[in-house]
Amino acid sequence: MGTPVITQKQGAVAGLPAQAGRQPVPRGPRGALGRLRSQAQTPPGRLRLAGGVLAALVLLFGTVAAWQVADRAVVASQVVSHSQPLSQDAAEIYRSLADADTTAAGGFLLAGAEPPEIRKRYQDDLATAARLLAQAAARTGSSPEAQRSVAELNQQLPRYAGLVETARANDRQGLPLGGAYLRYASKLMQQTMLPNAQKLVDAEAEQLDRDQETASAYPLVALLLGLLALGALARYQVVLFRRTNRVFNVGLVGASAAVLVAVVWLAAGSAAAGSALADSRQTGSRPLAELNRVRISALQAHAAENLNLVDRGSSDTYSKAWKTLADPLNGPSRQPGSVAWASEVAPSGANAAMTEAGKQFAAWQKRHQAAADQQASGDYDAALRATLSATGGDTSDAAFKAMDEQFGKAAAVEQGRFEAAASGVGGSLELLAVGAAVLAVGAAIGVVRGVGRRLAEYR
Repeated sequence: MGTPVITQKQGAVAGLPAQAGRQPVPRGPRGALGRLRSQAQTPPGRLRLAGGVLAALVLLFGTVAAWQVADRAVVASQVVSHSQPLSQDAAEIYRSLADADTTAAGGFLLAGAEPPEIRKRYQDDLATAARLLAQAAARTGSSPEAQRSVAELNQQLPRYAGLVETARANDRQGLPLGGAYLRYASKLMQQTMLPNAQKLVDAEAEQLDRDQETASAYPLVALLLGLLALGALARYQVVLFRRTNRVFNVGLVGASAAVLVAVVWLAAGSAAAGSALADSRQTGSRPLAELNRVRISALQAHAAENLNLVDRGSSDTYSKAWKTLADPLNGPSRQPGSVAWASEVAPSGANAAMTEAGKQFAAWQKRHQAAADQQASGDYDAALRATLSATGGDTSDAAFKAMDEQFGKAAAVEQGRFEAAASGVGGSLELLAVGAAVLAVGAAIGVVRGVGRRLAEYR
């Protein structure tokens, strides 16, 4: 009798009699997915799924809130430590260059009677411009336009200084070429260097505006996610109440409270930061920019006033330049670019300085007109004495300097107002970012605990 042959199918049936009639359990990913689907259709499975979705939603809210607010905190700190100082340095570069041009012309007119302080002021202006250009070259990394302007100014500044020194040397020897060299130097300054400085001012001012707008923006995505998480938590607690008749679930109530606090804090903190930055712009950077604009126009007008004397009336180039620059300064208080406008937008602490500056501006205009009348009548020496003197006195130069000194006091007040309003914004936003993240984590823990208590009832 031979050995019976048992097929694989027969063996399986004979070896597993207890499993007869069961469906084979699928293996692999499809089997795991099927088990998850089956579990999700049970009450405990639905609880786990809902808890996972709620926890993920509040964590997503916390992550986005922390990311958006931290990003604004960095930009807000940059406004104080980078953007505004660069913008002000750019304006100071322009002011120093314009003042150097004015002072060089004044020193040339006084010739051998030039007092040491005028010479020192000219040298200080060049040193200040060179120092700030070096700083701008080191700190300006994001604006090709600003970098290009800085590079060109660094090349032009030594050339300008060389032309002025050549003019001085010729003048000391009594050579008429001195005046020609000085006019050429001033032309380089007025037509090439100052326009480059203005490009730098504009580029840095635009960067400051962009940073202030970014730091002031609301984290809308985070707020929407927070409201969505609140709505989902409230909806789920209503569903649980209808199924269990239990009013409160401590974990879910705690999670709702944490998300609510985070959303309110996020909205209030963002509003406060925006308000502080708006105040810094309204009472600090904006009036400072307007004042810088007026100071620069006044310096250029003063340079034209001096160069008109250097030119000895051989052309009307500088008298026309004076009129072009001085007329806007005389505009009404509603006209940007006028002294009255700069006074109108100045913060309260700068009012006294701006009022005195306005008086000195009026005196400067009056004395300039008197000197222009004397020059027009052919009395050059009287016009020169009325314009500037080595010993001071009631000259137009003295009135201009008194006006510029008051402008400097007002600028210091406006700079201080900017720093006082904007300096703490970055730190507040950093605290807000950490707080939102911590509250979101707490809310996720509350969700897990709340759902876990319901799951325990099925064991």
